[in-house]
Amino acid sequence: MVWGFPLFFGPSFLILIPAIAFAAYAQWKIRSTYARHARLESTGAFTARAAASRLLTAAGIDDVTVESTNRRLSDHYDPRRKVLRLSAPDSSSIAAIGVAAHEAGHAIQHAKAYGPLSLRTAIVPVANFGSQLALPLFLIGLFMRYPPLVTAGIVAFSAAVLFTLVTLPVEFDASRRAVGALREAAIVNESELTAVKEVLFAAALTYVAAAAMAALQLVMLLSLGGRRR
Repeated sequence: MVWGFPLFFGPSFLILIPAIAFAAYAQWKIRSTYARHARLESTGAFTARAAASRLLTAAGIDDVTVESTNRRLSDHYDPRRKVLRLSAPDSSSIAAIGVAAHEAGHAIQHAKAYGPLSLRTAIVPVANFGSQLALPLFLIGLFMRYPPLVTAGIVAFSAAVLFTLVTLPVEFDASRRAVGALREAAIVNESELTAVKEVLFAAALTYVAAAAMAALQLVMLLSLGGRRR
């Protein structure tokens, strides 16, 4: 969703270094945490697919399909098609069950018309459009010394920043729902639930890193735009 900036922006690029370092750490954290807990089998009889289905049924949701996706760690819920896609649907590992429960949490949010999720879904087209046009508009405005285009680029990028910020409560709430639903359905025991929380916390860091990167990119744009004027 959020694009990077070339080094020709000079010293302004230094603004991004903390976010880049945090993003690298977040990626390492989710991959290492998921890999560690992917080796731990749940003591229950549930696969990730079965766990997701149980949670959806418990929430009174019967119109969401659970499918598989081939890309590792690409699990997601598609609210438009009402499809929950899992990268390891037949695994009974703690990691796979935790991620499946998180995605089921998104389906529950959708069914209950959770406000931040509805807002995020609504702004996806605007955010995508803004993310694609922001850099071209901004650069053309800088090189042509035409402030309206610079401003247009900043406004367009702000839509992408808004998307990353709205994503934070959506993801944290889905994880909260996942933990509560797993406990209530007794799909995992308390020690396994602790491991699930570790996986979901590591995943949440990637969204925090994305929001931080987007916010600092916006700060850099504002700084560059102000100086060129």
